[in-house]
Amino acid sequence: MSVERLPDQPVAATIRRHVGLPMRTPDGSSVPARMFTFEGLVDGREHVAVSLGDWSLEDARRRARTPLVRLHSECLTGDVLGSARCDCGPQLQEAVTRIAAEGGYLLYLRQEGRDIGLYNKIDAYALQEQGLDTYEANRALGFAEDQRDYTVAVQMLRALGVDRLRLLSNNPDKAAQLEDAGIRVEQHVHTGLHVGPGNVDYLAAKARHGGHVLHLPGV
Repeated sequence: MSVERLPDQPVAATIRRHVGLPMRTPDGSSVPARMFTFEGLVDGREHVAVSLGDWSLEDARRRARTPLVRLHSECLTGDVLGSARCDCGPQLQEAVTRIAAEGGYLLYLRQEGRDIGLYNKIDAYALQEQGLDTYEANRALGFAEDQRDYTVAVQMLRALGVDRLRLLSNNPDKAAQLEDAGIRVEQHVHTGLHVGPGNVDYLAAKARHGGHVLHLPGV
Protein backbone atom coordinates (compact mmCIF):
# COMPACT_ATOMS: atom_id res chain seq x y z
CA MET A 1 0.00 0.00 0.00
CA SER A 2 1.48 3.38 -0.95
CA VAL A 3 1.61 6.34 1.38
CA GLU A 4 1.10 9.94 0.33
CA ARG A 5 4.43 11.70 -0.01
CA LEU A 6 5.30 15.06 1.49
CA PRO A 7 6.06 17.86 -1.02
CA ASP A 8 8.82 17.10 -3.54
CA GLN A 9 10.64 20.35 -2.80
CA PRO A 10 10.39 21.04 0.95
CA VAL A 11 11.74 24.20 2.47
CA ALA A 12 15.41 24.01 3.29
CA ALA A 13 16.36 22.82 6.74
CA THR A 14 19.42 24.18 8.50
CA ILE A 15 21.85 22.76 11.01
CA ARG A 16 20.79 23.90 14.47
CA ARG A 17 23.79 22.62 16.44
CA HIS A 18 26.43 19.91 16.33
CA VAL A 19 28.48 18.46 19.16
CA GLY A 20 31.08 15.77 19.63
CA LEU A 21 29.63 12.41 20.57
CA PRO A 22 32.22 9.62 20.81
CA MET A 23 30.43 6.30 20.33
CA ARG A 24 31.20 2.70 21.23
CA THR A 25 31.02 -0.04 18.62
CA PRO A 26 29.82 -3.55 19.50
CA ASP A 27 33.43 -4.69 20.08
CA GLY A 28 33.81 -2.07 22.83
CA SER A 29 36.08 0.29 20.93
CA SER A 30 35.38 4.02 20.68
CA VAL A 31 34.90 5.87 17.40
CA PRO A 32 34.82 9.64 16.73
CA ALA A 33 31.38 11.03 15.97
CA ARG A 34 29.38 14.26 15.92
CA MET A 35 25.63 14.62 16.43
CA PHE A 36 23.69 17.19 14.38
CA THR A 37 20.31 18.70 15.18
CA PHE A 38 18.23 20.66 12.68
CA GLU A 39 15.74 23.48 12.26
CA GLY A 40 12.98 23.56 9.65
CA LEU A 41 12.23 19.84 9.32
CA VAL A 42 8.80 19.52 7.74
CA ASP A 43 7.31 17.11 10.29
CA GLY A 44 8.53 19.02 13.35
CA ARG A 45 10.14 15.96 14.96
CA GLU A 46 13.56 15.77 16.60
CA HIS A 47 15.46 13.71 14.02
CA VAL A 48 19.26 13.68 14.32
CA ALA A 49 22.24 12.88 12.13
CA VAL A 50 25.51 11.43 13.39
CA SER A 51 28.73 11.77 11.42
CA LEU A 52 30.99 8.80 11.95
CA GLY A 53 34.59 8.00 11.15
CA ASP A 54 36.73 10.19 8.97
CA TRP A 55 33.99 12.45 7.67
CA SER A 56 33.21 16.13 8.09
CA LEU A 57 31.10 18.92 6.63
CA GLU A 58 34.15 19.98 4.66
CA ASP A 59 34.29 16.56 3.00
CA ALA A 60 30.77 17.11 1.68
CA ARG A 61 31.62 20.60 0.45
CA ARG A 62 34.71 19.36 -1.39
CA ARG A 63 32.78 16.38 -2.84
CA ALA A 64 36.05 14.48 -2.72
CA ARG A 65 34.37 11.29 -1.48
CA THR A 66 30.91 9.77 -1.37
CA PRO A 67 29.66 9.11 2.18
CA LEU A 68 28.17 5.85 3.38
CA VAL A 69 24.74 6.73 4.80
CA ARG A 70 22.23 4.75 6.83
CA LEU A 71 18.64 5.95 7.24
CA HIS A 72 17.64 4.18 10.44
CA SER A 73 14.10 4.38 11.77
CA GLU A 74 13.78 4.54 15.54
CA CYS A 75 12.97 1.23 17.24
CA LEU A 76 12.84 1.47 21.02
CA THR A 77 12.19 -2.24 21.44
CA GLY A 78 15.03 -3.31 19.16
CA ASP A 79 17.59 -0.51 19.46
CA VAL A 80 17.35 -0.03 23.24
CA LEU A 81 15.71 -3.11 24.75
CA GLY A 82 17.35 -5.68 22.49
CA SER A 83 14.12 -7.20 21.17
CA ALA A 84 14.65 -10.34 19.10
CA ARG A 85 11.35 -9.80 17.23
CA CYS A 86 13.09 -7.61 14.64
CA ASP A 87 16.57 -6.95 13.25
CA CYS A 88 16.68 -3.23 14.08
CA GLY A 89 19.17 -3.36 16.94
CA PRO A 90 21.74 -5.48 15.08
CA GLN A 91 21.31 -3.33 11.95
CA LEU A 92 21.98 -0.17 13.99
CA GLN A 93 25.12 -1.68 15.53
CA GLU A 94 26.29 -2.85 12.12
CA ALA A 95 25.69 0.61 10.67
CA VAL A 96 27.76 2.34 13.36
CA THR A 97 30.65 -0.05 12.79
CA ARG A 98 30.61 0.12 9.00
CA ILE A 99 30.09 3.87 8.70
CA ALA A 100 32.81 4.50 11.29
CA ALA A 101 35.19 2.45 9.16
CA GLU A 102 34.33 4.20 5.87
CA GLY A 103 33.12 7.67 6.86
CA GLY A 104 29.61 9.03 6.51
CA TYR A 105 26.35 9.62 8.32
CA LEU A 106 23.81 7.73 10.39
CA LEU A 107 20.42 9.46 10.19
CA TYR A 108 18.32 8.43 13.18
CA LEU A 109 14.70 9.06 12.21
CA ARG A 110 11.86 9.20 14.74
CA GLN A 111 9.58 6.81 12.86
CA GLU A 112 8.77 4.07 15.36
CA GLY A 113 6.92 1.07 13.96
CA ARG A 114 7.23 2.17 10.33
CA ASP A 115 5.80 5.46 11.59
CA ILE A 116 2.71 4.25 13.45
CA GLY A 117 4.14 4.97 16.92
CA LEU A 118 5.23 2.82 19.83
CA TYR A 119 1.83 1.96 21.30
CA ASN A 120 0.39 1.09 17.92
CA LYS A 121 3.43 -1.06 17.23
CA ILE A 122 2.77 -2.99 20.42
CA ASP A 123 -0.84 -3.42 19.28
CA ALA A 124 0.52 -4.74 15.98
CA TYR A 125 2.68 -7.22 17.93
CA ALA A 126 -0.46 -8.49 19.63
CA LEU A 127 -2.09 -9.06 16.25
CA GLN A 128 1.03 -10.87 15.05
CA GLU A 129 0.65 -13.24 17.99
CA GLN A 130 -2.78 -14.04 16.53
CA GLY A 131 -1.26 -15.01 13.17
CA LEU A 132 -0.97 -11.80 11.12
CA ASP A 133 2.39 -10.73 9.74
CA THR A 134 3.84 -7.30 10.49
CA TYR A 135 2.37 -5.66 7.38
CA GLU A 136 -1.04 -7.28 7.76
CA ALA A 137 -1.12 -6.10 11.37
CA ASN A 138 -0.49 -2.51 10.35
CA ARG A 139 -3.33 -2.69 7.83
CA ALA A 140 -5.66 -4.24 10.42
CA LEU A 141 -5.00 -1.22 12.65
CA GLY A 142 -5.97 1.15 9.83
CA PHE A 143 -2.49 2.17 8.72
CA ALA A 144 -0.54 1.77 5.52
CA GLU A 145 1.88 -1.15 5.42
CA ASP A 146 4.74 1.35 5.64
CA GLN A 147 3.92 4.96 6.54
CA ARG A 148 7.47 6.30 6.42
CA ASP A 149 8.25 9.35 4.32
CA TYR A 150 11.90 10.28 3.90
CA THR A 151 11.45 13.94 3.04
CA VAL A 152 13.05 14.90 6.36
CA ALA A 153 16.04 12.72 5.48
CA VAL A 154 16.40 14.64 2.22
CA GLN A 155 16.26 17.92 4.15
CA MET A 156 18.90 16.71 6.59
CA LEU A 157 21.22 15.49 3.85
CA ARG A 158 20.95 18.76 1.95
CA ALA A 159 21.68 20.73 5.13
CA LEU A 160 24.77 18.56 5.56
CA GLY A 161 25.84 19.26 1.99
CA VAL A 162 25.20 15.71 0.78
CA ASP A 163 23.66 15.32 -2.68
CA ARG A 164 25.11 11.88 -3.46
CA LEU A 165 25.71 8.90 -1.24
CA ARG A 166 26.21 5.18 -0.85
CA LEU A 167 23.07 3.90 0.85
CA LEU A 168 23.40 1.24 3.56
CA SER A 169 20.02 -0.46 3.36
CA ASN A 170 18.10 -3.49 2.12
CA ASN A 171 14.94 -1.42 1.55
CA PRO A 172 14.41 -0.28 -2.07
CA ASP A 173 11.82 2.32 -1.04
CA LYS A 174 14.47 4.37 0.76
CA ALA A 175 16.57 4.62 -2.38
CA ALA A 176 13.54 5.40 -4.54
CA GLN A 177 12.38 8.24 -2.30
CA LEU A 178 15.86 9.76 -2.09
CA GLU A 179 16.37 9.60 -5.84
CA ASP A 180 12.90 11.02 -6.52
CA ALA A 181 13.92 14.01 -4.39
CA GLY A 182 17.20 14.54 -6.24
CA ILE A 183 19.66 12.73 -3.95
CA ARG A 184 21.87 10.50 -6.07
CA VAL A 185 22.27 6.96 -4.73
CA GLU A 186 25.59 5.91 -6.27
CA GLN A 187 25.61 2.46 -4.66
CA HIS A 188 23.21 0.23 -2.75
CA VAL A 189 25.16 -1.36 0.11
CA HIS A 190 23.18 -4.15 1.73
CA THR A 191 23.29 -4.84 5.46
CA GLY A 192 23.96 -8.28 6.82
CA LEU A 193 21.23 -10.83 7.47
CA HIS A 194 20.45 -10.75 11.20
CA VAL A 195 18.13 -13.71 11.55
CA GLY A 196 17.12 -15.75 14.57
CA PRO A 197 14.18 -17.84 15.81
CA GLY A 198 12.27 -14.77 16.96
CA ASN A 199 12.42 -12.74 13.75
CA VAL A 200 12.47 -15.12 10.81
CA ASP A 201 8.77 -14.56 10.02
CA TYR A 202 9.25 -10.80 10.36
CA LEU A 203 12.16 -10.83 7.90
CA ALA A 204 10.23 -13.04 5.49
CA ALA A 205 7.36 -10.54 5.55
CA LYS A 206 9.77 -7.69 4.79
CA ALA A 207 11.07 -9.61 1.79
CA ARG A 208 7.57 -10.52 0.52
CA HIS A 209 5.72 -7.26 1.13
CA GLY A 210 8.42 -4.60 1.12
CA GLY A 211 10.80 -6.04 -1.45
CA HIS A 212 13.70 -5.93 1.01
CA VAL A 213 16.81 -7.65 -0.28
CA LEU A 214 17.05 -10.52 2.22
CA HIS A 215 18.32 -13.86 1.04
CA LEU A 216 16.21 -16.08 3.27
CA PRO A 217 15.82 -19.75 2.35
CA GLY A 218 12.44 -20.36 0.76
CA VAL A 219 11.53 -16.67 0.36
